[in-house]
Amino acid sequence: MTAHLKINPLLAAPLPEKNSPPGIRVENLALRFKEHLIFENLTFETTGGEFVALLGSSGVGKSSLLKIIAGLARPTAGRVVGTDGQPIEGRIAYMGQQDLLLPWLNVVENVTLGARLRREKVDKAWAEHLLERVGLSTRHKTLPSALSGGMRQRAAIARTLYERQPIVLMDEPFSALDAITRAMVQELAAELLQGRTVLLITHDPMEACRLGHHLIVLSGQPAKLGTPITVAGVPPRAPDDPNLLKSQGELLRLFVENAR
Repeated sequence: MTAHLKINPLLAAPLPEKNSPPGIRVENLALRFKEHLIFENLTFETTGGEFVALLGSSGVGKSSLLKIIAGLARPTAGRVVGTDGQPIEGRIAYMGQQDLLLPWLNVVENVTLGARLRREKVDKAWAEHLLERVGLSTRHKTLPSALSGGMRQRAAIARTLYERQPIVLMDEPFSALDAITRAMVQELAAELLQGRTVLLITHDPMEACRLGHHLIVLSGQPAKLGTPITVAGVPPRAPDDPNLLKSQGELLRLFVENAR
């Protein structure tokens, strides 16, 4: 059964397309490693402009699924396309668990790395705008080794947004941060990623409920997707937001049931 996740898109940061960004359509995906079946007949669809959080226990296949969507791994069967029917290749920005800043490049060079690798003209004004938005306007020439963990993560967000891609995939991007820095970077990401189609992997129910318009849980062997949970209100939600607490409780009950 297809899980349809809907929300009205909000447009904040500039996108190259005039219309809403496409959603992600996953059709009958299967993944097998030798004799081990990770998942099969995995089908779901997200609507463009929404922020979806994907949760599940370690080893269930979340990162493998994200890599398939990103085009970094091949499924055993099935396909991934945009909800506009077009391939999503070339329309994705990927942000992994680590910031992956190149240590020999300064902040602005890291932010504009994609353009430089493609031998495109660097959009200096756009890079400076993003660095100002993430609070690194005085750190253009700073090397990553001189940045705090939170600063590095903000630089990675700026690099992701520099690509101006309508689809953003994020794999536990805030997991290495301390609690206070993590909360601040979550708020920043929620603001700057408005209008994008975002799929975020996280192990943290509170993070999912703070940032996600919708939550989906991958569980079982082979893994299957549960019924989507819609979180009321607008992200980023406060930690004591009643909508967050309600959805977090629902998630925790679901985790307990899946563990039995």
